[in-house]
Amino acid sequence: MQPPGAAPLALLGVLLLRVDAHVRGYVGEKVKLKCIFKSTSSVTDKLTIDWTYRPPSSSRTESIFHYQSFQYPSTAGTFRDRISWVGDVYKGDASISISNPTTRDNGTFSCAVKNPPDVHHNIPLTELTVTERGFGTMLSSVSLLSILVFIPSAVVVVLLLVRMARKSAGLRKRGRSGYKKSSIEVSDDTDQEEEDCMARLCVRCAECLDSDYEDAY
Repeated sequence: MQPPGAAPLALLGVLLLRVDAHVRGYVGEKVKLKCIFKSTSSVTDKLTIDWTYRPPSSSRTESIFHYQSFQYPSTAGTFRDRISWVGDVYKGDASISISNPTTRDNGTFSCAVKNPPDVHHNIPLTELTVTERGFGTMLSSVSLLSILVFIPSAVVVVLLLVRMARKSAGLRKRGRSGYKKSSIEVSDDTDQEEEDCMARLCVRCAECLDSDYEDAY
């Protein structure tokens, strides 16, 4: 028999929350904390969202954002004027972002969403790690760009040189067989071959650069 005053749980919907368990950010670069919810009830002005922060090795929690029809980011404490609302409650999105993060922002963040009469049981946590973007990271980006741009061009150049060498070998064979061109004909042929090779090289390099640009965007 159901105890007096107890709510019939079978009639209550369960609100589901999903966040990223681990998020990496870089000093000075805006970082997004995702929080996606799914409710069986329609969104009303009773829906509330609360984000809290807990520093590493501490039990103290700090409220950094509240939502109920309007956004109320923290105006004091660690994240003063650095929290922005980037969600949309009608799309089940309760995400926020942190501007100008520092290593002092490392810690655990929780996203709590209430949409009566739906209830939630467990509040998921997000662990944020903010680090400096080191020289190694920038170097790897430059190296990748170099690989994408210069290596294909180098391959094209090598192939063209091989082809030119084969043509030169063919001309020498024809010369040994008794056929000889005048100096003017040889000069014209050589100039034309060089122009053709340079034209093909320019086209291939342009194609490589266009391909790299499209991949980057």
